Amino acid sequence: MIGEKIQKIRKSKGMTLSDCAERANISKSYLSNIERNINQNPSIQIIERIATVLAIEVSSLISVNTMRNQEQENEWTEFVRELKKSGVKSHELQQLRTVIEFAKWQNQKHVEENG
Repeated sequence: MIGEKIQKIRKSKGMTLSDCAERANISKSYLSNIERNINQNPSIQIIERIATVLAIEVSSLISVNTMRNQEQENEWTEFVRELKKSGVKSHELQQLRTVIEFAKWQNQKHVEENG
């Protein structure tokens, strides 16, 4: 996530949270929330300020997320291809959607129960 990447780069440069926040003209608590992924969607202006302070390109902060999204998209594309190969018709997808939603619910429930 972007917050983890910011924190890693900031620490590698020997910069404190307070110093980085001050130089980026944002509050220390806001930067802390970004780094801890409490705020997972900072504005591009904030990302630009942080990148400037860290002396890095904005793209280096967001490229990991873009790559992760591309990987997920590739997985879904492959999944759809496999469905087609197995003979699933588009009108049958609604039934599969129900099964998938149930499985997601079950997995989420399991995660919540087991920490």
